[in-house]
Amino acid sequence: MRLALYTGIILASGYTCLTPALAADPTGDWRVADGVANIRVAQCNGSMWGAVSWEKQPGGRDENNPDVSKKNRPTLAMATLIDMKKKPGVDQWEGQVYNAKDGQLYSATITPAGTDQLEIKGCVMGFLCGGETWTRVSPPIPLSPANAMAKGAPKPTGAAPKAQGASQGTAPQGTAQAAAPQGTSQGTTGATAPAPAAAPKTATTAKPGQKGAADTVGDICLLPEIAGFAH
Repeated sequence: MRLALYTGIILASGYTCLTPALAADPTGDWRVADGVANIRVAQCNGSMWGAVSWEKQPGGRDENNPDVSKKNRPTLAMATLIDMKKKPGVDQWEGQVYNAKDGQLYSATITPAGTDQLEIKGCVMGFLCGGETWTRVSPPIPLSPANAMAKGAPKPTGAAPKAQGASQGTAPQGTAQAAAPQGTSQGTTGATAPAPAAAPKTATTAKPGQKGAADTVGDICLLPEIAGFAH
């Protein structure tokens, strides 16, 4: 029997035991074993959560979800690792995994193996366990205030605050004359300054096979599905 999860987990008999890794961080972006998706893992309100951050075939829908209202929701940014808690004494987290192939939740664990691999194990009804290994494609994600207070937290009001005092005419390097301060007509050429570039999103570098696609997921702790602890 093989239940291939959208996240890449395989539930099958004959799975070998996992060996807990030491002092490893499960956060970051991970390429699933069959290469069809990346899963972004972050610590949100004390638990590990994972969501689809990239798809090899864009435009996927959660069409196998038994909840009719969710059948048309995009699989991009969909939560796959659900509210995983740290197990005492080992670098392992346990919770649930969502299987988009059948729209069901299963008990699961994640265990870092070194710094570049993440072992996933899922079980059906407490038995018939199996798993696979994901490969890291982006570095760990530092814990942010948004992550720590994700449950019911409002979205931050914009990106990093602008530097106060940039009105001295010394625009930060690389900002292409960041919006000219009001009233600074002296010494200007009269040409309209280019609009300041938008602050770059976190982790916008293209993942392998991503063909330069921009990151559209961002901080997964702010996704309504995760911030509200609902699936």
